[in-house]
Amino acid sequence: MSNIQLIIEERAANIGKFMVGRLLPFRQKRMVGPFIYIDHMGPVKLSEEENFDVLPHPHIGLSTLTFLFEGSIMHRDTLGNAVEIKPGAVNWMTAGKGIVHSERTPEYLRHSAKNMHGLQIWVALPKELEQMEPEFFHVEQEQIPAWTEGDLQFKLVAGVAFGRKSPVPVYSKLFMLEIKSAAKQIVNIGNQLYGESGLYILEGAIESEGNVYAPNQLLVAKDSTLCEFTIHENSSIYIFGGEPFPEKRFIDWNFVSSSKELIEAAKQKWLAQSFPKIKGDETAYIPYPLPNKK
Repeated sequence: MSNIQLIIEERAANIGKFMVGRLLPFRQKRMVGPFIYIDHMGPVKLSEEENFDVLPHPHIGLSTLTFLFEGSIMHRDTLGNAVEIKPGAVNWMTAGKGIVHSERTPEYLRHSAKNMHGLQIWVALPKELEQMEPEFFHVEQEQIPAWTEGDLQFKLVAGVAFGRKSPVPVYSKLFMLEIKSAAKQIVNIGNQLYGESGLYILEGAIESEGNVYAPNQLLVAKDSTLCEFTIHENSSIYIFGGEPFPEKRFIDWNFVSSSKELIEAAKQKWLAQSFPKIKGDETAYIPYPLPNKK
């Protein structure tokens, strides 16, 4: 990546009894293309008494993308879906005008030691689709386009790139690529990408213009079409981005929208607990984080 504009280090964030490394949003770069929120979960070891339990909570105006490297999560939502997410699969939930979901350790793993490691991503919807009906899709690992070029292994997790298209049903021009290498070599993306792009280093390292970049860094490019760098041996990286939207996006808790009024309406709806309930997970929920009164 010979045109690095910004380096974003992971910042610790608490998502409720579970620490993550937050990459986006960042004060100097709120979005990369339509990608508005990225958390790196783990890697963490959970004991027999510990479980991953994100209680029912709402979203509007976005699609969530869950991509695991290790572990397992049971996804449930108000559309009636109950799907176990395993490593390599893509869980793609589009909130649109509103959806509620929970993410928990599956029942059969709740009393055993386990690992958890993955990415939690939000992709903002185009303005004209922010109020669409909610949808859910689960794409198994075997359905994700994968190919090799020399010693490089590629996967197109979502979107369109390199003349290929992922089956994940995205709603804007975007891409999310996985690149792995067992040997040190030059990677030349050329003009295969578009819009804005960021490169996240999961394992190993990359070099650009004499600088070495390590894991847990997000490198934001000035120009996605000039992407060339050296990848080190035993490295795994993710490149994501796409065409940015013309309008600003606002974030309030789990709500994303180009309209502050829509966010406020969703907030009041959650405070009143008038969102639909998840079948089998009706009682517990995450409260809206009201400011502390002094």
